[in-house]
Amino acid sequence: MITTEKIDKILQQGEGITIEFKKAKKQLPSSLFESICAFLNRNGGEIVLGITDHKTIEGIEPHVAEQLIKQIANNSNNPQLLSPAFLINAQIVKYQDKTLVYILVPASSQVHQFKGKIFERSADGDFELLTGEQLKQVYIRKSSQYSENTIYPFLEQNDFAEGIVERCRKIIRNNRPDHPWNELNNQEFFRTSGLYRKDLATGEEGFTMSALLLFGKDEIIQSALPHFKIDALLRKENIERYDDRENIRCNLIEAYDKLMAFVAKHLPDKFYLQNDQRISLRDKIFREVVANILIHREYSNSFPTSFIIYEDRLETKNANKAHTHQTLKPGNYEPYPKNPHIAQIFTQMGRTEELGTGIQNVFKYSMAYSGNNNIHFKENDIFLTSIPLKPITENEGLNEGLNEGLNEGLNELELKILQIIKATPGINMLNVAEKSKIPYKTIERHIRNLKVNNFIQRKGSKKTGGYIIKPKV
Repeated sequence: MITTEKIDKILQQGEGITIEFKKAKKQLPSSLFESICAFLNRNGGEIVLGITDHKTIEGIEPHVAEQLIKQIANNSNNPQLLSPAFLINAQIVKYQDKTLVYILVPASSQVHQFKGKIFERSADGDFELLTGEQLKQVYIRKSSQYSENTIYPFLEQNDFAEGIVERCRKIIRNNRPDHPWNELNNQEFFRTSGLYRKDLATGEEGFTMSALLLFGKDEIIQSALPHFKIDALLRKENIERYDDRENIRCNLIEAYDKLMAFVAKHLPDKFYLQNDQRISLRDKIFREVVANILIHREYSNSFPTSFIIYEDRLETKNANKAHTHQTLKPGNYEPYPKNPHIAQIFTQMGRTEELGTGIQNVFKYSMAYSGNNNIHFKENDIFLTSIPLKPITENEGLNEGLNEGLNEGLNELELKILQIIKATPGINMLNVAEKSKIPYKTIERHIRNLKVNNFIQRKGSKKTGGYIIKPKV
């Protein structure tokens, strides 16, 4: 659910390459789908209806908001308007006593047209692509970014696991009885969801890699992608090998079930009430981790996915096409789908939240589950996830300050100061300067930076106290 804090942040950023405001008192603005098309073709973005270009909160008539949301879903699902169709979901949000509609548009792995025109996005807004060279560059960028769009012209429905498409569609119906896909036959469903496409640059047509991965029989997937596998291991006693193992080489719908069953077999669920209702912390946390490794893997890479349960943590490693190189935390990254069509199917099935909320949920519930928030999502060419399973100890709390320093890019001097404080808890600033042989004024500046960023804290009185590593809570 979109929050008022999220709207605050969007307003603070203002319009740009990934943010658009539009007036919409009683009806959808005529330019809305030009912006949706442009965001799909670029890097995705966020649109808020009910706000003017100058950030004035005008709002939408409350009685028409639900109808506008239905129109957005229906129009985005209509290939006569948006081609290829790409289902867009919108949400109503109350802000400053006004009704707004928030629309999250993911980046797409395909090139989209609205009423036969192709739009792109720049910092100045939406613009139509008019030249052959402009169109060529968009197709080149998409083909290099998204391997899920690879067409297999000889892949047929007979190559899908028996009953898997019907099962997927039943889950979507149960999750959303009013879903616009529910009225489509299978061939329309494949085209509308982007799993069957025609490459306008080459004329090639057929099911895509995303369809193969979602629905394919085991032997068909292995024939096309022989390196594809997920190794689920339990390493609590036999650390060198394993105590239990699940070697998964099936389609992603079934792989999700097998991984969640592996989690249920080896990890406890803890009693937890939210708004007077019991929820499963285990499901809240680990379904996001499982969905993340299935949705965001770079499937053209031969590096195998690992999913390992240790005594103190769950750790995953996944082939990745990195868009940034950093440790991801809520608020410090922009969500970017590596396989938008696979992600869309999982979202419509209710197996993952909307784009970007998975990491937030893990951080939200981790302390309640394990008493530990030493969580790592490290994006690089190999994406590493580490989720704690045991409460943090005092020593781990001290060491975490140093580990975070390495992750957050502190300079060599600040890391040296952290080492001195760790070795001598309660040390004052003068003694830090003496031990490091660095001028007092320089130490003072870096101590201030470490305090502001919550790596250290002061303990004791102003005259006799000193500094300690700040434990994570």
